Amino acid sequence: MARANVKGMSDQESAGPAPSATGGFGRAGRPVRQGALRGHNLGLALRIVAEAATPVSRARIAAITGLTRATASTLVDTLLAGRLVREVELPRTSRSGRPAVGLVLAPGGPGGLGLELNVDYVAATVVDLTGSVVFHEVVAADQRLLDPPEALSRTAALACAGLDAAAAKGVEVCGVALALPGLVEPGRGRLLLAPNLGWRDVDVAGLLRREPRLAALPVSLDNEANYAALAELASGPQEDAPDFVHLSGEVGIGAGIVLGGRLFRGSRGWGGEIGHVTVDPAGPPCSCGARGCLEQYAGQEAILRRAGLSGSAATSLGGEPTIRLLVQRAADGDADLLAALADAANALGVVVAGMVNLLDVGTVVLGGIYGPLAPWIQPAVEAELAARVLWSAWAPPRVRIATKGPESAVLGAATSVVSGVLADPATWLGRGTLRA
Repeated sequence: MARANVKGMSDQESAGPAPSATGGFGRAGRPVRQGALRGHNLGLALRIVAEAATPVSRARIAAITGLTRATASTLVDTLLAGRLVREVELPRTSRSGRPAVGLVLAPGGPGGLGLELNVDYVAATVVDLTGSVVFHEVVAADQRLLDPPEALSRTAALACAGLDAAAAKGVEVCGVALALPGLVEPGRGRLLLAPNLGWRDVDVAGLLRREPRLAALPVSLDNEANYAALAELASGPQEDAPDFVHLSGEVGIGAGIVLGGRLFRGSRGWGGEIGHVTVDPAGPPCSCGARGCLEQYAGQEAILRRAGLSGSAATSLGGEPTIRLLVQRAADGDADLLAALADAANALGVVVAGMVNLLDVGTVVLGGIYGPLAPWIQPAVEAELAARVLWSAWAPPRVRIATKGPESAVLGAATSVVSGVLADPATWLGRGTLRA
């Protein structure tokens, strides 16, 4: 999460936008209500605690925000009562006086349930408010053999196992986020198209809510590559946090794009479908209905086909034995597989170079199957970037492996729920027994 620019802000400055030239306030031309102001300041205080490397005192919150100590203390009391923060004793600076008290995020506060449904597995992860994983489970099964209601019924059952595990550890799940390999309609809970699943126009949120325990929880959906990028943003190296592209290479290929420290989804939320960028208009047919898409050159099915290997393509999380086989055969010098990987890496590098030229991102992250296959993929991608990116002589793009591996998408989904609480704690407090 990007750090807020809060240093030196006064009470008046933190109250909301300045008056416009026409005398109104904000984009709607209306004054900020007291409830909205308090919600804003609650979020400000909570994010200061969340982003600090060490426990933060009430006085420090007041100093950073410019709020009075009394106002800052009242905000902290609300966050304590809502189990969003907890107090810890700070190291003594002298032997006299009362010990100082600092604030950290409360691990027993609200948590997020992340789900992922991909071609050959479903996964569930629960994280608490600190981001610590309290539950993680993967069930391998080919989802292409199931119709959407059955597949999502099984996903809901796994979600309930996550709810039970979270409750046993004192974590109350406050929302559900589901990662899917396809086009999602933002805010509507619908999957428009998932070519590799064979799904079209599915009310995913509605089917999940058939499970009574999920019916009362907010449910959000997004493309799995977007959630994987969010996981990288939360935990990746700080030097590339502002701008990077996360490549989610599995049976399909997706890209999560981060610009200025924020996920870029496009105007309709469908950005990043790099797997369906055309490599050759006369190339092989793709499951999306077009021809010559990148997936037909750098997706796992294409690699297996080019190497003359039998068997169905599998993801890095649901089909680990297949990935281990590919890695072992590549390490053993299988000539056909090495040629297939070289072709895939060259096609991937050409398309990614175009994306880098267009977006001016500094880092390319190899996720999914590209992580374990990086010794044979990464050098060719780097070579294509060096040859094709206009400014590579002055600022060569960096290529690295994803830090969270195959769990990136489901972890990013869970983390997105918690990030929502950190951004807007007043909404969470208002839904619970405590009213902000």
